[in-house]
Amino acid sequence: MPLKKSLAANNILQVMGIVNGTTNYILTKMSKEKMSYDEALKRAQELGYAEADPAADVGGYDAARKIAILASIAFHTRVKLNDVFIEGITNLTARDIQFAQELGYAVKLLGIARENQGKIEVRVHPALISANHPLANVNDSFNAVFVQGDAVGETMFFGRGAGQMPTASSVAGDLVSIANNIRNNSTGQLGCTCYEHKEILSILEIHTKYYLRLYVVDRPGVLASIAGVFGENGVSLASVLQKNSSPDNIAELVVITHAVKERDIQNALETIRNMPITKSIGNLIRVEEN
Repeated sequence: MPLKKSLAANNILQVMGIVNGTTNYILTKMSKEKMSYDEALKRAQELGYAEADPAADVGGYDAARKIAILASIAFHTRVKLNDVFIEGITNLTARDIQFAQELGYAVKLLGIARENQGKIEVRVHPALISANHPLANVNDSFNAVFVQGDAVGETMFFGRGAGQMPTASSVAGDLVSIANNIRNNSTGQLGCTCYEHKEILSILEIHTKYYLRLYVVDRPGVLASIAGVFGENGVSLASVLQKNSSPDNIAELVVITHAVKERDIQNALETIRNMPITKSIGNLIRVEEN
């Protein structure tokens, strides 16, 4: 594995990737061919990319298991599945993908692991990522892992991540490795490297940007009221788009924030959700630009 071998001289700063081919295929069909989530999932099942029960994939659990392993290797500390914040793609809509594209982003299910001052953040969730980022152009059933090290800088590993033959190829490779170990009376050249004990950050403590879509009453002063709540909670707005009102005078707002602590935006949302001017919260999606 490159993290243990060719990148062994590096202090790894972050590992971020598309590590589930099924969800990447679904999101590609939704963004490139304007399919609905249900249509894209059905197509994925027909092609053998998704199981009859797709919960492990679309719920983010498969990606979470993979990023837990990658984080354990990268940061030399044991990361378990329960340490990973997990959010799947089932709440994504065509409107979110459309607005993301208008704003210059792609939507991907990302596994993200970073170290910051000796503490680790490990999470899986849909994210807006700049259309210029290498991961934004990883489509269909392909996977990619983007690694940043202090010596190597940025590097990425890319390949197909779902389907009968790619899966068979991985299994066969593991069997060959096992056979070689048996023949050489070896248990493997590289053992566990989890020799440190680092704190895992709560999702509420992470800092990132956010995309927010909400429906509000369309009348003067509403935007100022919402901006005021954000300001009271330390949330700074980078951009605000207002879409056309519906016949019943409900406006759709799309907001991108500056980087802020998750706890602060969740506190602001709790207040906004209960305001009389708010009809509903459409979605909250994290924005990754690293």
